[in-house]
Amino acid sequence: MNISKHYDPSAVRAKIAEVANLPADQSGDLNIDQSLRGLALFDLDHTLLPIDSDFEWGQFLVRIGVLDPAVHEQENQRFYRQYQDGTLNIQEYLDYALQPLSKWPRAEVDAWHVQFMAEVVRPAIRPEAVDLVRHHQAAGHLCAVVTATNAFVTRPIAGAFGIEHLIATEVEELQGAFTGRPIGTPSFREGKVTRTLQWLDSLDKPFKTFKRSWFYSDSMNDLPLLRHVTDPVATNPDPRLLEAAQASGWPVLRLFE
Repeated sequence: MNISKHYDPSAVRAKIAEVANLPADQSGDLNIDQSLRGLALFDLDHTLLPIDSDFEWGQFLVRIGVLDPAVHEQENQRFYRQYQDGTLNIQEYLDYALQPLSKWPRAEVDAWHVQFMAEVVRPAIRPEAVDLVRHHQAAGHLCAVVTATNAFVTRPIAGAFGIEHLIATEVEELQGAFTGRPIGTPSFREGKVTRTLQWLDSLDKPFKTFKRSWFYSDSMNDLPLLRHVTDPVATNPDPRLLEAAQASGWPVLRLFE
């Protein structure tokens, strides 16, 4: 794990406590039902991570010779620009992005992901982001990563942060192999709200039972879920989300300066 040159754990924890409107001392009886304590939701790319894991997965496949660089680089950049602009057609993107998972044996794809984690993801995990997650976990909050990136790419990343629950775009499997097709509602824009509510209902912990709920995100695309929680936090925000956060009086947290 890379450590920031000027990383001061106490300062970061104090800032997290301030922005999240939480006491700095998170000690207490963790046996209390989590619904009495709160719900903490985290976007992944450019929020907990200073990179976009979906974009980097595509670039990684190019580097190891799986994808044609000329074709993929153009498409990857095009979709990434659309995401940043808020114009991404999620179904079109998923049709493109999930196809590589269906063209090689599952064991080979899994091995590539282990390499991807070691070479790309783990070096990008920052202590500031880990502290943010730990702060909520220490308070006994129910924590989940909520990301539009597919579950194959992101489940090990959520695990690296010590987060058990993942709400991500699911990939269809048939007899242990990926088909290259998404299933269910993609967790993108309004879909993040839908999928989060469905997940909580599956745990028999409806959203309304939580007295407080946090969502940390960098992207304007996440406004629907940010507006749904009691405590939205614009985290490393893009310019449009920063403008919306300032207009709404939301706190801003910068983990990666």
